[in-house]
Amino acid sequence: MVNAQLSPFVADPALLRQAGDALDLLARKLVADERSLGLAFPIYTDAQGNWVTQYASVSAGYVGEAWSHGNWHCGFWVGLLLASHIHTGEQHFLELARERLRLIEHRADDPHTHDIGFIFDSSAIPAWYLTGERDCAETALRAAQRLRARIVATASGAYLSSWGPLDDPRGCSSSAIDTMANLPLLYWASDYSGDASFRLAAQAHADFTWAHFVRPNSSTYHALEYDTVSGESLRGYTFQGYADESDWSRGQAWAIYGFTQSWLESADQRYAEHALALTDYYLERLGDEPVPPWDFDAPPSGDRPLDTATTAIVASALLDLSASLDDPQRAAFLRDKAEWMLGALCSDYLACDPAQRGLLTDGCYSMPHRLGERGATLFGDFYFVEALCKLLYPGRLRPAHGARSIDLPGVQSAAAGEGW
Repeated sequence: MVNAQLSPFVADPALLRQAGDALDLLARKLVADERSLGLAFPIYTDAQGNWVTQYASVSAGYVGEAWSHGNWHCGFWVGLLLASHIHTGEQHFLELARERLRLIEHRADDPHTHDIGFIFDSSAIPAWYLTGERDCAETALRAAQRLRARIVATASGAYLSSWGPLDDPRGCSSSAIDTMANLPLLYWASDYSGDASFRLAAQAHADFTWAHFVRPNSSTYHALEYDTVSGESLRGYTFQGYADESDWSRGQAWAIYGFTQSWLESADQRYAEHALALTDYYLERLGDEPVPPWDFDAPPSGDRPLDTATTAIVASALLDLSASLDDPQRAAFLRDKAEWMLGALCSDYLACDPAQRGLLTDGCYSMPHRLGERGATLFGDFYFVEALCKLLYPGRLRPAHGARSIDLPGVQSAAAGEGW
């Protein structure tokens, strides 16, 4: 297993045609949605297929004892606009992305959430990569500084607190598996700024997460409460899964994605092994169906919607993971699985009905809260499009891999300096 370069694959021509058709559909839908969104951003679709929206200014915070995550989705919309610019070549999408980025850039100073990783890794970093605009990079760097500041050092290691102000014990002691997918912002910031502390924070969190979040069978907890002095795990729990000890499928996807990026960034073989173990478990539970239930342990006899967002996240991760392995059999197996998943999403889960907004059907935003149980989710659409861009336009939406030092044969760099 090596990290010298990512190996190029030749995708199935039929899948490439489907990917192009999906991106065509995305571009049409973005144009239509931008006419009606105003200053708000989509989150998920309701039972009628309409976007539920929220302003980017809605930040995370406690309302009494309840925690609200605020708008952690807004950056994904910018990323979709940038992907449509790449696909169509139309300047209009780049201009819309710039306008939308201005609406969210103040969130780079949000001190209360790990989700600034999601917000700016999907927006400001691709915008900088496409245009060479330093302002975009500086916005992402400010967000990374906020994320790095969430590190909590204990006697046995360090982790990034996911939610809440750090002077509130409820926030300081809590971390979530989702944080693994926020780490790419820190890795990028280390490369951009030359400050290794960003990378050290990311790897410390990855190590602590593997030690505490991953169960013996390689499934994962959604969230943990730590003793902030000793680092001992006090309890595992969930806000999104069926039960505290169940296997919330999207949580497994976040873990696969985050450890894959950590492997590409660090060349530390442990992270590749972690990503492979998490993937093996996921594929075993998945079986012959490309889209998992929202929770693998939700009772089959009950209300058990699927989650296409999970499929998109895993497929995007597996495209990178498979390309980084020197075992040709295993690499081909994982690549085939990624293409199988993406082919199914393109064939069976595209929201082609004009009344259904979003790109993918059958995403499950939050089953326990009965929100967006069967519809589009903005983050699911983004990771689906990210994966399609890896097939059609490798290296264009963002650096082709986390590590920036890895050479990807056949990848053309984005045209930095393209301008808005």
